[in-house]
Amino acid sequence: MSTSVNHLDERTRDSAELLEEIMPTAITLAMMLRHRKMAAWLRTEFDGYQDLEAAPPYRRQLHGHIVAKSPQYGWIPAPMDDQQKEEFGYMDLPEGVKSLEKICLNCKKGSGNRVLLAKEDMAVLQKQINLTAELAINLSRDVYCRLLRIVRASIYLWTQELIAAGLAGEHNHYSPEERAKVAQLDDPETFWRRAMEEVGALPIPDVREVGFFERVFGRAG
Repeated sequence: MSTSVNHLDERTRDSAELLEEIMPTAITLAMMLRHRKMAAWLRTEFDGYQDLEAAPPYRRQLHGHIVAKSPQYGWIPAPMDDQQKEEFGYMDLPEGVKSLEKICLNCKKGSGNRVLLAKEDMAVLQKQINLTAELAINLSRDVYCRLLRIVRASIYLWTQELIAAGLAGEHNHYSPEERAKVAQLDDPETFWRRAMEEVGALPIPDVREVGFFERVFGRAG
């Protein structure tokens, strides 16, 4: 496994590279640099957030559409007013990068992922709209992709700063002097906040769509 900052930087921009495969290298690099905050953030992103309150804003209150299961027509938009859409049409995504990326890989562009409402919320909403049908929230593929691109962009911005500080090239270890030179870059929140603002302008690929044969036989299954 290469711990070259340059190679990690290149991988963040390569659409063939899955984020779940990039992150262990990023964690190793963070540990070598004694970037403990960055390593902890990367691990939590990789594994998922146990404490929802600690999840960053790009994982919270993501907009979706409430759908109801019709016996005749399948899943159709639920009859809701604007206030109900505002109250129930958002959800959090605390899951780890691997499971989110798998959802995104297996969704076709223009489609999404359906998640049943929590029992309590479903019961309240069913009563409000006078329906007994199952209710779910549908999050578009774009919502998942943007979350993953923000994480990927955060790593990219971090590597760009490391390269600018002179840490280019292959390294088996980093000297105390080299680590001291980039100690101020151990600040994941700075990078993910920048990524949230700049992701549309950065050279970060969208999550690719898995083809039929790869879905059946390949790595994303």
